[in-house]
Amino acid sequence: MQKDEKLNITKEKLIDAAFALMEEADDPFNVTSRQIAERAGTKPSMINYCFGSRENLLYQTFQKQYMSFLNESEISEIIDSDITPKDLLKRLHFVVAKCLVENPKFTKAITGHVLFNRDLSKESFTYPYVKKHYAGKKTDEECKLIAYELSAMMQLIIYRKEDIKRDFGIDLDNDKELRKYIGMRVDLLLGE
Repeated sequence: MQKDEKLNITKEKLIDAAFALMEEADDPFNVTSRQIAERAGTKPSMINYCFGSRENLLYQTFQKQYMSFLNESEISEIIDSDITPKDLLKRLHFVVAKCLVENPKFTKAITGHVLFNRDLSKESFTYPYVKKHYAGKKTDEECKLIAYELSAMMQLIIYRKEDIKRDFGIDLDNDKELRKYIGMRVDLLLGE
């Protein structure tokens, strides 16, 4: 077996182990590198070797789960629909927000990592639609920043969904209220 093939197998074992432990845990912060490595049948140092950190492993694990959650035909349907860029952004962000709401352990475990370590030089998946919405009225940098703000604020709000429910009466577990919140955020950043 080639070295790259072995490394890919180890990565998959680590992702599978992290996913299983996250599902079992009451608190995702209690899932340790040692537990993940033990479940995967490898050394804890392989987490850093393969992913750079435990947090990045959890993020990659969530990404894999997220991709299976997202129904590609639903995303394609949204992207191919004949709606305004702003309405398209509302629908796309709802689908992503729904995934975050339905995976609270991962949301809790990865939000800080994503907010503080995300490579801002890379375009977000919503940037082209923000740019299309403004049709040259904003610079590329402004459109990238708006796209970033949309996703970052959504992640933070969903991370604090229990506080939002308690203090503002908005239940983000309710699809209708989640849609309303997403619509409000998009309208706020893109203008009504």
